[in-house]
Amino acid sequence: MQNIIPDTIGVLGVVLMLTAYFLLQIGKIASTSFSYSFLNCLAALMILFSLFFDWNLPSVIIEACWVLISAYGIYRYFSLKGKNIRSAGKTTS
Repeated sequence: MQNIIPDTIGVLGVVLMLTAYFLLQIGKIASTSFSYSFLNCLAALMILFSLFFDWNLPSVIIEACWVLISAYGIYRYFSLKGKNIRSAGKTTS
């Protein structure tokens, strides 16, 4: 009973992650979008939070990797967005 808050946060993280994947599969978001990477990162962080109260090493490893990969996706999104903005400002002769 003492883990109700971490368990609830973890379950919400699972729902969020599955929702992001479902939206990807039905074509509502793109795998390269900020939304997809952000939802996955947030969901993995929520699951990781719950795992600190009910330790499971393999799950911690996969969720930590999920956070890192999603963080890279967020970085890549903003990196490419910046390049697109800079290239749009250039004029051709």
